[in-house]
Amino acid sequence: MARAAAEGSHPTLVLLALAMGGFAIGTTEFAAMSLLPDFAPDLGIDEPTAGHVISAYALGVVVGAPVIAVLAARVARRTLLIGLMVLFALGNGLSALAPSYGTMLLFRFLAGLPHGAYFGVAALVAAALVPRERRSQAVSRVIAGLTIATVVGVPLANAIGQLAGWRWSFGLVALLALLTAILVRLFAPLGAVAPGASALRELGALRRGQVWLTLATGAIGFGGLFSVYTYLASTLLSVTHASPAAIPGMLAVFGLGLTVGNLACAWAADRALMPAAGLTLVWSAAALALYPFAVGSLWTLAPVVFLIGCGGGLATILQTRLMDVAEDAQTLAAALNHSAFNFANALGPWLAGLAIAHGLGLPATGFVGVALALGGFAIWAVSLVADRADPRACEQPG
Repeated sequence: MARAAAEGSHPTLVLLALAMGGFAIGTTEFAAMSLLPDFAPDLGIDEPTAGHVISAYALGVVVGAPVIAVLAARVARRTLLIGLMVLFALGNGLSALAPSYGTMLLFRFLAGLPHGAYFGVAALVAAALVPRERRSQAVSRVIAGLTIATVVGVPLANAIGQLAGWRWSFGLVALLALLTAILVRLFAPLGAVAPGASALRELGALRRGQVWLTLATGAIGFGGLFSVYTYLASTLLSVTHASPAAIPGMLAVFGLGLTVGNLACAWAADRALMPAAGLTLVWSAAALALYPFAVGSLWTLAPVVFLIGCGGGLATILQTRLMDVAEDAQTLAAALNHSAFNFANALGPWLAGLAIAHGLGLPATGFVGVALALGGFAIWAVSLVADRADPRACEQPG
């Protein structure tokens, strides 16, 4: 906090600026899924083909996070955050103007490139503003921008898409990104480049087993949440027999769960990091196990969807965990966390889709989620055993 104050920065304003970027990213990431029925016919494609647009964005995240983190190792963090938001604004602005399916794929890939690096660098900036014992809570404030987007930004973007056309939804995100760039420039500390920072040193994170175990925990364990979320609207219509008007409300319930879980898990992580990760994965498995039995009614489904959303707090926990195990390669490790979660975003729906295709039905997506959450728990357990065998592996340098 002293560092921020020395540069005339107020931590609350810095966190607000960083969270605005999370809000913009969360809005486009989740709203794009709900806008598929709108932009598919406009681009002359069917909805399954339009789904590749979502995959293109996720691929951009997976590719962009490590590449940008390595290449920008010697760039001041504030400068990097501003550049990332400008690139994000460009990708979404071009998406709003895309004349064809091919260009839409390209522009969504471009928009995804800064996603992981932004969250990774923003998390490091947030953690540097507060004492060590409050790191997770500071990181959670940044990620809260994304979770609040699922409650406010996504329904808003969807409503704009229905009233004015889907292109305006992407245009709104571009404006939010530019606003973030301005706020970061005004309020965030410049952030000196660490002595000895280099692309080679950042790549050193890939030699550390605990980094890979942490990333794998998120890549597998978080997939359960996405296996249900992706098919939630279809389940509401085909199994619960709810009206289309119920979909935004249920998505908001999920987003509320994400927001509450993010804050609660951050509080727990600042007190016992690894136990908080394990308990969150168990929580997710239990909530997902309830899902197939709750889909018959909105009254039973809503609380279960909220509980599943709470499991999203795992993102904050693992972000802090990477700060401990990455040693002097913080930027790459932090950025890769979001590559891992986008891998989960691809894996969960793919496995759930296989279950549906084999005749198990939409409710079976919950059981797929259970398997993935327990898979993440198993990897967490391996990481915990490795910690106890070599406690120095998880010590934060300095």
